[in-house]
Amino acid sequence: MGFSIIEIVAVLVIVIVTILLEFSPKKYRGFLIKSFKFLGWTLLFLGIIAIFIGYTTAEPQSGFSGLGNAILFLGGIICSFVGLSFITGWFSMWQSGSLYDSEYYWSDIIGSVMDDDLNTDLDLGATKLEDLEFGDELIGQSESDTNSESDTGLGGSLKLVIGISAGLIILLSLAIAGLWIFSEAANITIGGPPSALLTWEDEYRDMTGVDAVSGDGTGVVLCVVDSGIDPNHPDLQKMNLVGWYDAIGDSDSPYDDQGHGTAMAGIVVAQDGLTGNAPGVDLLVAKAIDEQGVGNDDQIAESVDWCVASQADVISLSLGGAQGFGSGLFTTDALEAAVEDAIDQGVYVVAAAGNDGEDDDGDVESPGSVEDVICVGGVARTGAIWTGSSQGDNDGRIWPNPIFPRSDPDKKPEVVAPGHEVPILMAGGLSSGSWWGWSSGTSASTAWVSGALTLILEEHPSLQREGGSGGPGAVSQMKELISGNSQMKEGQNEHDDHYGYGLLRVDLLLETLGNSSSSMFDISNPFQANSEDVSESVQVRRSTARVPPVSSTNPRE
Repeated sequence: MGFSIIEIVAVLVIVIVTILLEFSPKKYRGFLIKSFKFLGWTLLFLGIIAIFIGYTTAEPQSGFSGLGNAILFLGGIICSFVGLSFITGWFSMWQSGSLYDSEYYWSDIIGSVMDDDLNTDLDLGATKLEDLEFGDELIGQSESDTNSESDTGLGGSLKLVIGISAGLIILLSLAIAGLWIFSEAANITIGGPPSALLTWEDEYRDMTGVDAVSGDGTGVVLCVVDSGIDPNHPDLQKMNLVGWYDAIGDSDSPYDDQGHGTAMAGIVVAQDGLTGNAPGVDLLVAKAIDEQGVGNDDQIAESVDWCVASQADVISLSLGGAQGFGSGLFTTDALEAAVEDAIDQGVYVVAAAGNDGEDDDGDVESPGSVEDVICVGGVARTGAIWTGSSQGDNDGRIWPNPIFPRSDPDKKPEVVAPGHEVPILMAGGLSSGSWWGWSSGTSASTAWVSGALTLILEEHPSLQREGGSGGPGAVSQMKELISGNSQMKEGQNEHDDHYGYGLLRVDLLLETLGNSSSSMFDISNPFQANSEDVSESVQVRRSTARVPPVSSTNPRE
């Protein structure tokens, strides 16, 4: 079918060009030929550009990947081939000469090469015997024959090149079509993440020590509270999704109509394309953010409670908003109260510092501001702080929201992690049209730390919620461990309001635990009750992901 279509198109082009040249006055024929050649050079130029774009779109700023790049390459090759045809006047293997050859009538050029060969006049009987008597005449005849044979050989070679090129294009077209049909039938994805994303991922894994440790989070329960998850993503087919809760639409089946949740979960559990830092975890997903990227305290608090009831060891909150009144003294905020209850039961809660670093309001966002929450800021691949990462206010304040001064190891943020151009998964059905992209923000940093924390709990199961040394005391000790074993920036020797206690280094944390006495975490777990009742009124606030569009070509520095 592909061969027939290409041949039909070739015939139509030949017919159109032939008619234009055949019936145009001689004085216009030269102009037409120049116009066709100009068109040919234009198409050739565009084809080369398409081939170039087919390569350069293997970058995260582009929505193309996999099959999209192959289509661009194929289109560029075809466009270049057509351009060469217009430049040379050769459109088909059927031609016996260029359509621009003024020594022949156009109707003589079009037609079967075989017919031309069969009709070639080789009437040797017409050669006069006396011609052989004169050497000069014989030589002249030989030169003519030689030139004719040379032209014929050149034309045959050109036809051969065109034939091979056309054949390769046909084969490539059929191969692409076959791959597409196979991928649809087998429900697989052709291609994969752009190479730049894989490189960036490797750089972040190396700088945080993930590649230096073994383990994949097996046996640890991680709960991601966000906008949901796309279970049909090709990189999520092997995830171990053990629970789902929908506080927005009350659906029994997992979905993600906003995309942020899929992106955050993928940082931890992606496989086969991108690689999460803890793909073996038992994953719980609670949808508390709607399709507009908005949630309220009540819905998010219910989701946190569900995570606790579902035996989560770690809760990842890549969201944030205004602090509740009295945060740090007592709280009237439903989400902050739910988070404190989770920590009291030995659950590690990780939350984003916020993304207002370029117009900072003075402190990290809630619930990252809660004392025993592990609050996470963001860094770039160079290790420098991401400019959008929020800073903490650790000196205390009276207005607009009174808080006590913070002390070690609870100064905010506690740690920083990858937060600039972090490779992520894209939920299907969204406008980007790609399965993979990148995100800048402390949301990604939070997911990265959450996954890394499960690696530690896998290696030391006694620190898990139900472990022998688990409980709220273990949470406090883990924060001590982080504050003393994170990689500080050059010149830093204490907590920094932007950089925290340093860059997350899971390898250093595990090394410290391995060299420590097993009694390090054999501590009492005192019950810590809230001294104040939580107000029944629910403070509605934006808890947006604040992730720049993945299709953006202007990443924030």
